[in-house]
Amino acid sequence: MSAFEWQKSSYSTEGANCVNIAAGPDGLLWLRESTEPEEILTAGSRCFRGLLTAIKKDRLPLRGAQR
Repeated sequence: MSAFEWQKSSYSTEGANCVNIAAGPDGLLWLRESTEPEEILTAGSRCFRGLLTAIKKDRLPLRGAQR
């Protein structure tokens, strides 16, 4: 995984919990959290845009949370 150029989210602080993203050689976007870098989520650019839109519009159900 070190071959990737991981970028830290601009919303992440200097703390340990940071979201990283990299462009994979397969054309997919690779996402990981710095505290568990071995767990990676991949998504195409269209799906990633959909994820970001859902997050921004607060449309993702929170597991175990009450609204």
